[in-house]
Amino acid sequence: MRTDGGVRDWLREHGAERIAHPGGTLYAHLCRVGERLAALGCGSDVATAGLTHAVYGTDGFDLTLLDLADRPVLRDLVGADAEEIVYLYCACDRKRTWPKLAETGQVFDRFTGQVLTPDAARLRALVDLSVVNELDVVERDPAVADRYGSYFRDLFASWVPLASAPVVSDVQRVLRP
Repeated sequence: MRTDGGVRDWLREHGAERIAHPGGTLYAHLCRVGERLAALGCGSDVATAGLTHAVYGTDGFDLTLLDLADRPVLRDLVGADAEEIVYLYCACDRKRTWPKLAETGQVFDRFTGQVLTPDAARLRALVDLSVVNELDVVERDPAVADRYGSYFRDLFASWVPLASAPVVSDVQRVLRP
């Protein structure tokens, strides 16, 4: 497993600095999300997952840095636990998962079509990562904030039982009405 600096080098080597993303580049976004998760007291696996959260592409960002067939590469880079969080995040079919996530605890895997039921720790990691990712985008793109602010306020309010307390506080700070 590489150090945080080694992971950042890997991201740059795989073109993350050349991919546009709200607030600059995908690389800058990934770094901000990882740093914010760490600052909010999320565990090192969650923060590392935040740093690499989009490598397989996501339901909201189709570009990939690594093919799913190469999951062992990311596992070797960040560790098995962080890679599992990244996979769960990237695999999440947001339209089918997000609205009822707090009710069901189930994630629809857009890659396999299966329904996943992560344990409480993995579910919290997914929620914290999802929230922090969207907060970063909202803070950097006023159009996203205007268009989706109330949606995220309502959605994240439903996720309060799943999220860590510092992430909930961050939502209230960023998305206050």
